[in-house]
This record gives sequence, C-alpha cells and structure tokens, in this order.
Amino acid sequence: MRAALTLAERELVRFFRQPNRVLGALLQPLIFWLLFGAAFRGSFRAPMAGQTYQQFFLPGIVVLIALFTAIFSTISIIEDRREGFLQAVLVAPVRRSSMVLGKVMGGTLLAVLQGTLFLLLGPLAGVSLTLSGVLGSAGVLFAVGFALTSLGFCIAWRMDSIQGFHAIMSVFLMPLWLLSGAFFPADGLPAWLAWVIRLNPLTYGVESLRIALALAPGPAGWPLAVTALFGLALFGLACLLARRRTRVDLR
Repeated sequence: MRAALTLAERELVRFFRQPNRVLGALLQPLIFWLLFGAAFRGSFRAPMAGQTYQQFFLPGIVVLIALFTAIFSTISIIEDRREGFLQAVLVAPVRRSSMVLGKVMGGTLLAVLQGTLFLLLGPLAGVSLTLSGVLGSAGVLFAVGFALTSLGFCIAWRMDSIQGFHAIMSVFLMPLWLLSGAFFPADGLPAWLAWVIRLNPLTYGVESLRIALALAPGPAGWPLAVTALFGLALFGLACLLARRRTRVDLR
C-alpha cells in the first residue's frame, strides 16, 4: 500500500504542477456545457417535466471530465516509459498490482475532485444541490473514475506512442461517452442504437449520477453496482496485463 500511495501522490503532484492541464480539464467541458446547452435548448424533449437541456447534460459533462482525467492520467504511462521511470518501478521489490493501484487511484481522486468542483456550477442551470446529493455524486464519480482510469491503463500499457493513444481515444473512448446517454436520451432512438446505449457500461454511471442529483427517477443501487463491477473487471484486467512480461520489461 505504501508503494500505491506514493504513486497516487505523484499523480496528484504532477497534476497541480501543470496549471494548463488544470485549466484545460475544466474549461473545455465548461465550453461544451454552455454551447450545447444553448444550441439544444429549444429542440430538446426532456425525459422529466420542466427539465432543461443544461440540467440533463450536466451529469454527462461531469462524466466527460472523468474521461479526460483518465486519459491524461494514464497517458503518463507512455511518458514514464520513455523517461525510464516505469522501468524503475517494474524492477522495484513491490507487486505490480500495487503499481496499477497507485496509478488508478491517482487518476480516480483527480476525477472526483474535478467533477465535484464542476458540479458546484449546477445551480447556474437551476440544479438544486444538497449535501447528500453532492456526497452521493462524489461516490458515483469515484466508481466512474476508477473504471475509466483502469480502462485507460489497459489501453496505455500496450501503447508505444502518445499519437496511438489519441487515435484510440478518438475512435473508442469518445464514442463510449457519446453512446452512454450523456449527450442525448435513449427514448425515441432506433432500436439498435437504443440497445447499444443499454449495453454500454458507462450508461449506468451517467444514470447513477443523474439519480444522485435528483435529475432522474429511480434507485441508484442497480446502475451503481453495474459501474462498480465494470471498474473491478477492468482493474483486474489491468493487473493481469501488468503482470505479463512485455517489451516494457526489456527496455
């Protein structure tokens, strides 16, 4: 655990030492939220009566922040490999699962921090925030951030270049977010597209966040359980990949 906590602390220190990264992680989602909220205000058909598009879109934007955080946190694996830091960690007398846990926990904590800060803008769109709602949202963000950072680790571990990671982000990670019900509701869509959204594990993280913020009806237990199982499965896969002997060990 000491090794995992040290690596998690390193991720936090690296983040706060890069002001442009802090600004970019929050400014781009804010622009999306404001622009799309204004663009779709007139044509949006709300699942709940009286709900505006900015209110509907807020949980999706918070999940997008978690996605960006996972990308930027795990892309450092490629940078650490080039700088020799990753090789030093791999030959250290610690379990590789500790290394995976440290990287994943660092990204998860950053996702919770940034997402919770962005939620404080909710009252500007008419979203009522309560202490229980904010705490519940932070818990959901932890599960979503853990899953997305584990997924980012699995992708980055096999990558040799940052350009390749960005290509995967464009063709896989962004569609994963777009088809999670974050951008538009599943009601009224073609049957095949509605099934894609239902089979997307990230859908249940977005839904859990909506329920925690009282922007959707229903209990949050079932969607949150799916998100947690998704994260644990990806974390197990990340540990399995890290234990396998790869070219990373030989460099």
